[in-house]
Amino acid sequence: MLDGKVAVVTGGTYGIGRAVSVRAAAEGAKVVIGARGEKAGAETVKEIEAAGGEATFIATDVAKADDVKALINGAVATYGRLDLACNNAGIGGNRQLIHEVSEEDFETIMALNLRGCFVSVKLELQQMLKVGGGSIVNMASANGLIGTALFTAYTASKHGMVGLTKAAALEYADKGIRVNAVCPGGVETPLFTETYPLGSDARKVAMDYHPIGRIGTPEEIAAAVIFLWSDKASYITGTCLTLDGGLTAT
Repeated sequence: MLDGKVAVVTGGTYGIGRAVSVRAAAEGAKVVIGARGEKAGAETVKEIEAAGGEATFIATDVAKADDVKALINGAVATYGRLDLACNNAGIGGNRQLIHEVSEEDFETIMALNLRGCFVSVKLELQQMLKVGGGSIVNMASANGLIGTALFTAYTASKHGMVGLTKAAALEYADKGIRVNAVCPGGVETPLFTETYPLGSDARKVAMDYHPIGRIGTPEEIAAAVIFLWSDKASYITGTCLTLDGGLTAT
């Protein structure tokens, strides 16, 4: 589905991002992975290459604009162009009431989740304009569509990503560039397990919020990203595809 395309995936070494990187390579894309962990980056590239795919890792902290610039420029320098991007890097933060959240913690989450996404989208668009098209998928969340107690900064950042996605989609719809978001519910990732430890009461409550009776897998979310990237989604832009087991329907 992605033969000949060049894709950038931030946070591409764990959870959903890793699944996106591996699936994109399997679908024929040349994948450039940006993340902070160099060891995990090397392992992900090795996994992709062992399966016959092509990938490169560039150490990246999306909270640092210079790192994002180095990632995008590195992708173009390595493969000659940029066609696809999945802005997946993000953090969750602690479970706290609003009056307990420090300004520093709020700003840390917003810098990585929202400002990092903005900078990434901005630089990705600049490259996609040069090749006359592209597809960007921002990893938002069901928390970007509903209010969620105890996750103030995370919820605010994901609502911001949804708004950023829709605005960018409108601005570049006539330029061959599609911009969409994916809004997962609970997904079996290290971040989810850190917040909702296995066997804990909090995890049981989180599971019960999903009418389908389970949380999702990274591979299920990756499949949606690949679809939105592909020509099969050529009429889709400015949408927020919700994959949440019915969570936001309740």
